[in-house]
Amino acid sequence: MAKVSILGAGAWGSAIAILLGNNGHEVTLWSALAPEVEVLRKDRELKDKLPGVKLPDSVVISDDLKDSCTEKELIVFAVASPFVRRTAKLASPYIKENQIVVNVGKGIEETTLDTLTDILKEELNNADVAVLSGPSHAEEVSRGIPTTCVVGADSKATAYFIQDVFMSDRFRVYTSPDVIGIELGGSIKNVIALAAGVADGLGFGDNTKAALMTRGIAEISRLGVAMGGKIETFAGLSGVGDLFVTCTSKHSRNRNAGYLIGKGYTMDEAMAEVKQVVEGVFSAKAALALARKYKIEMPIVEQINLVLFENKSAEEAVADLLLRDKRREYSELTWNK
Repeated sequence: MAKVSILGAGAWGSAIAILLGNNGHEVTLWSALAPEVEVLRKDRELKDKLPGVKLPDSVVISDDLKDSCTEKELIVFAVASPFVRRTAKLASPYIKENQIVVNVGKGIEETTLDTLTDILKEELNNADVAVLSGPSHAEEVSRGIPTTCVVGADSKATAYFIQDVFMSDRFRVYTSPDVIGIELGGSIKNVIALAAGVADGLGFGDNTKAALMTRGIAEISRLGVAMGGKIETFAGLSGVGDLFVTCTSKHSRNRNAGYLIGKGYTMDEAMAEVKQVVEGVFSAKAALALARKYKIEMPIVEQINLVLFENKSAEEAVADLLLRDKRREYSELTWNK
């Protein structure tokens, strides 16, 4: 049994609290939002996000950040990407050196182009920072639906420790040393999922979505390898796996926001309708900036940025993707003749 704190009591943080509580760990679930703490203490349930799923009685609900970060074997950062740095700064006085921290959020900071593990390593006093990612909707994890993820860490021992904490008969965890690849796959797939949702909103079919997903993982892989990630990672759970579920699932806030944009909603209207943080919107500018920094061609990411921030119509964006110059699928492959 491990002493674990989860910072962030939204859908994903609460789902992890349920998973780890049922695994027999001593779990504290922290929130900075007083109304959220009050509701969770009273109802033991996020009725708006995870209706019908109760937190185990053993899970402690806390609004005390110092207590939540003190004498814990593992701290889980389940904070939405725009708030990770702020939360890390608040937590830093209470984080001991070499404290094991695992990020389970997905995103890239727009102003610095830092991944979330980069932010945590910078802010948390030499903490031992890892990442857990993969195709894992909170709605399903909280209900014990079989799910598989991958944990990336700089050391094998840290990866194995986190694997042991999270692993159950319904939640399988693999390990990997490719932290940057896992972070980028989990972050940029949200941008591609917006595009897939736009295609659905425009009334296109499975052929269109398959094309967007396939070319999307090609874009993610090109950038990821240029930044030091491994190509195998993008063919794995945090690459193809996470992209597939985020582009197709009814639970995907990114796909659902894209669908509304395809139907004519503005970005702000779509996010208001989804009623949760749409991570792809916050990662889109950062992904495009990284593409330009590393001189990587990412046409889907580019077009989504134009739709989100330059008032380009979704129909025109799709047309421009289809009318690009003719090219080979993989330039590295050679002809026999």
